[in-house]
Amino acid sequence: MTAPDTGTTSGDQLRRIQQITDTALSRLGVEDLLAELLVRARELLQADTATVMLLDPTGTELVATAASGLEREVHQGVRVPVGRGFAGSVAARAEPVAIDRIDETTVVSPVLIHERIAAMLGVPMISGGRLIGVLYVGARSQRRFTPADVELLQLAADRIAPATQARLQGLDRATAYALQRSLLPTRPPDIAGLELAVRYVPGADVGVGGDWYDVFELPTGSIGVAVGDIAGNGLRAAVVMGRIRSALRAYALETDDPADVLTRLDSKIHRFEPGAMATAIYAVIDPGLETVALSAAGHPPPVFAAPGAPAELLPIRPNLPLGTDMSLPRHDTTVALPPGGTLLFYTDGLVERRAHSINRGLDRLVAAVGPANPDELCTRVMAAMLQDGAAGDDIALLAVRRTADGPR
Repeated sequence: MTAPDTGTTSGDQLRRIQQITDTALSRLGVEDLLAELLVRARELLQADTATVMLLDPTGTELVATAASGLEREVHQGVRVPVGRGFAGSVAARAEPVAIDRIDETTVVSPVLIHERIAAMLGVPMISGGRLIGVLYVGARSQRRFTPADVELLQLAADRIAPATQARLQGLDRATAYALQRSLLPTRPPDIAGLELAVRYVPGADVGVGGDWYDVFELPTGSIGVAVGDIAGNGLRAAVVMGRIRSALRAYALETDDPADVLTRLDSKIHRFEPGAMATAIYAVIDPGLETVALSAAGHPPPVFAAPGAPAELLPIRPNLPLGTDMSLPRHDTTVALPPGGTLLFYTDGLVERRAHSINRGLDRLVAAVGPANPDELCTRVMAAMLQDGAAGDDIALLAVRRTADGPR
């Protein structure tokens, strides 16, 4: 049975609180801070284990993420449904829970039973006003946790929550950046009769997002050119971007009709990427490099510059973004591509700013496009559009020019 409540003097409690709120901890890195707080929580509560379980992206399960004294739960990837067992009850109720009987009726994790944990105290972890997980401690000896213990553990949870969020966000950013770098070509392919150049810059406000570009040769001899923007940012946007980019390539092998490719891609997104939305433009340059067929899904039109003529936005027929309404048909626009003609594709991070309308950004972009090879053109455009500082959203830019000596 449970031991009697021994209580804690006000002086002892103050010293324990000071151990958790110690300002010296703020000088530690995120990983070291998390580890130190878990160790201190164990010691101050005279517990044998301390574990952080975080909500998974679906919000339906808790996943063992960090531990001190019971690392096996993390190594084994223990998962607990919200509302079930001890940790699930803490999450569902969003309030402290203490138990002094550990068996299959009170816990989900078999590790706790195997390790002969006899008493547990758990508290919710809140960050930004929402539940992100549960912090709990366990003791191998029978004991009763006091209100002072609850106060101390909740204080630790309140400090661990932002540290854990920072840790996860850092991991997400690093993973998203690595994933995006692996998916985006380091340089465009060499294609006879065409000159190409690209730029990609993460957004200052959102970091890595879902912007992407692609250029590839098709079995028919045509050239596929794609630029797109997945709604959102971070790891999920990068993952969805990778899947959509790969799917577009697969559909491009089946048809040279850009509108058909985007229609198939839209169907894939609705079925396998529920809730995702993207804009994209897909162009197919014919084998002789004389014409370009384009279809845009909610994406801004490319800038076209013909030799001896001022640059202009291509008057292409707009279609709805991917992932919205599949009931409306998609349309193509076909334009001539003369020798020396240049197409500039981009994502909206290049032209959208909070301080002015997108039309102003488009006007500035068109004014910046003039005679130059694609690499010089990209440099000139980026300098003109970002002269006031970094853009908040990420930017993908792709310039394609047909060489002056004609087709391949």
